[in-house]
Amino acid sequence: MIDRLLELTDALRKAGVPVSVSENLDTLRALEHVAIEHREVFRSALAATMIKSEAHRPAFDTLFDIYLGSGPVDTTDEGARSEAQNDPEDFREQLANAIMSGDGAAIRMLAERAVMTFGRVEDSPSGSLYFQYPVFRAVDLDSLMERLMDEPVLSEMERQLRRTEFQERVNMFREIVAREVNRRVAERRGPATVIRTAVRPLPEALDFSTATAAEIAQLRRAIRPLARRLATRVAMKRRRASRGSLDMRRTVRHSLSTGGAPFELEFRHRPPHRPELFVLCDISSSVASFSRFSLMLVHALSAQFTRVRSFAFIDTIDEVTRLFEHEDFMRAVDRMNKEAQVVWIDGHSNYGASLEKFAETYGKDLNAKSTLLVLGDARTNFRPPKSWALKELRDRAHRTYWLNPEAESYWDTGDSVASEYAACVDEMVEVRNLKQLESFIETVL
Repeated sequence: MIDRLLELTDALRKAGVPVSVSENLDTLRALEHVAIEHREVFRSALAATMIKSEAHRPAFDTLFDIYLGSGPVDTTDEGARSEAQNDPEDFREQLANAIMSGDGAAIRMLAERAVMTFGRVEDSPSGSLYFQYPVFRAVDLDSLMERLMDEPVLSEMERQLRRTEFQERVNMFREIVAREVNRRVAERRGPATVIRTAVRPLPEALDFSTATAAEIAQLRRAIRPLARRLATRVAMKRRRASRGSLDMRRTVRHSLSTGGAPFELEFRHRPPHRPELFVLCDISSSVASFSRFSLMLVHALSAQFTRVRSFAFIDTIDEVTRLFEHEDFMRAVDRMNKEAQVVWIDGHSNYGASLEKFAETYGKDLNAKSTLLVLGDARTNFRPPKSWALKELRDRAHRTYWLNPEAESYWDTGDSVASEYAACVDEMVEVRNLKQLESFIETVL
């Protein structure tokens, strides 16, 4: 058991979940108070001692099932046990009843039974033996949802509420099936064969460009706590920085009262640096998710700046600061995508025209206290990049940064002119997920 716990800890760390040595010791102490055979109690005890964020719970649950599931799979009599239970229609009836009643224990039991009954594939070329696809094909969850929604309801609102409730339970069934398949494959072929594909990146490590709809919802939920954490860190850093360097002249003067011994050190106090921020944001479809989350985080941290002005562009540019003044910044980003006047000709990215217009219309507002932030992939659709406009803006601002959501290995491929623009800013940084975005924002502030 201790070996398995250590393997679980190592796997969690590799997945990005921070588990300290002291937390590992807490886990071992918790085992004195819970019975291992009570699987869910055991799972909850380990989760309480090993993870610190609810966002890390899916990764924990997946790895827990792989390393500390219900024990080795007994395949000797599975055929006999499932022979009497392999009627898909009868199974769907039981699952429908469990979903309608909201019986979580029954949904879990049925998911595990479905894997055993429908997920087994004899003579599999990969040797995995168990798969999700035959389970979902036999159960047909889409038809099951339609059947559940055929029940008469009182109103359209009740229908929507019922659909949301049932969909959550169907998703729960899907997740348990996926975990059970992973557990059985891990028992047969070893955990290492499963972990590579079973564990999705943590919310802070999700690539903006490949995130699914469910993962984008996760990212939205992660923005506010991330902003609070960053604001706290920035405030602490500023308090320390305001102390400044040692002031020898004042220190020596004050030491005269102690016979020349410098008991009290004096420092040159520095005013806190709160830059004025200008954000130029490409909101074309190729970088839309990255731009949304960058803007959300920036405006969640607006108190850390003297002023924040936001501009959106595709093939022309429009100021959207007004949308963030009196409402929730998530709704403001949604409004920006609908209301911003950012299409001039064909709706394809035109960095050159947008930078030129910004320089002509708003460039005079930049000064020695301004930080300019450009968000985009630097793909010009083979149009003139007009990098001279960006160079002009850099000369007027205090600092100029470019955040690029593409991997650096893709810069300068196809229609990308990343290097040309990088030469016109203080730094171009690869930012593909919240973790990299957090690191950059903390550095700038």
